[in-house]
Amino acid sequence: MQIAIVGLAGAGKTTVFNTLTRGHAETGGFGGMQLNVGVVKVPDVRLDRLAAIFKPKKIVQADVTYADLPASPASSDGRIGTEELPAEHLARLRDADALLHVVRAFEDPSAPHPEGSVDPWRDLERLDLEFILADLTVTERRLERLRAPGRHGTPAERESNEREEVILARLYAGLVEGAPIRDVELSSDEEKALRGFRFLTQKPVLVVLNVGEADIVREAEIVTGIAERYEHRGAIVDALSARIEMELGELDADEAAAFMAELGIHGSSLDRVIALSYRLLGLVSFLTAGPDEVRAWPIPAGSTAVDAAGAIHTDLARGFIRAETVAYADLLELGSMAEARKHGRLRSEGKTYLVRDGDVVEILFSK
Repeated sequence: MQIAIVGLAGAGKTTVFNTLTRGHAETGGFGGMQLNVGVVKVPDVRLDRLAAIFKPKKIVQADVTYADLPASPASSDGRIGTEELPAEHLARLRDADALLHVVRAFEDPSAPHPEGSVDPWRDLERLDLEFILADLTVTERRLERLRAPGRHGTPAERESNEREEVILARLYAGLVEGAPIRDVELSSDEEKALRGFRFLTQKPVLVVLNVGEADIVREAEIVTGIAERYEHRGAIVDALSARIEMELGELDADEAAAFMAELGIHGSSLDRVIALSYRLLGLVSFLTAGPDEVRAWPIPAGSTAVDAAGAIHTDLARGFIRAETVAYADLLELGSMAEARKHGRLRSEGKTYLVRDGDVVEILFSK
């Protein structure tokens, strides 16, 4: 699963990327065309606690891929800024499963804001408008083709085109009013019909307010001020100080704890942002545990036991017999699968069982 990091020039987008990935991509380019990609392990204390029970050879965390994309130029009459990105970058943006929108909320005299002042709400609305304009352009072009006179096709094709036209006309009306597509209630069939368009405003978005050191203690207040105004579906608002988080990442545990105490903060915002990214993708983790490995497996919320089996290996899904399942909390309390079975906490579930976040699962299958 991939999240595209987006933001206006000077927002600290690449610094956030470096913070998340422990990378060293060049920063301060103010709109350079560099594309950065990194994989981030999703923090999960459950794995460490299961490892204490099973003593595995290795621990495998779930991961999320972040792509740090260059800021697109602003749109102008007859020109859509996002469409002027290099083809590879635009494809990365459209193919992303979600967006992490970095918004500048810090003052830095050494790197003045390109607009002359720091205004997170203005910058948030500006990039949203760029994406709305991009989706409007795609929608307009498709509607023009669907409405072109003399179009032919089989009765089934004409019926499909008519349904598509109705959906796109509804989306177009919302986009004209400034509403992202993710605000529109869509059925599963409608979402399927739209999948090929890869609309930018249909993607879920995590808005990260990049605050300065002086505002770290006010993070919650700053987030609330934006979140109360940003009332869109599929959106989460949070904050971190990318510069401080990057400095913390370069310290050992004791030094980091002392630094956080000095700043008056009780924990890193970084793990929270990674966890929110994971949640934004609509993912949950089921767990497997044994002497070889303890592992978190990401699957979409609402997945069945046979879906979980397929996430491990297609052979397990094909030969699925049943899933032996115990809740993580029960396993931690009882200390072993044998004790979980003895106390009736280990359950046998069939193909249609909906796997829950934190289920510890063993798949039984026929070869």
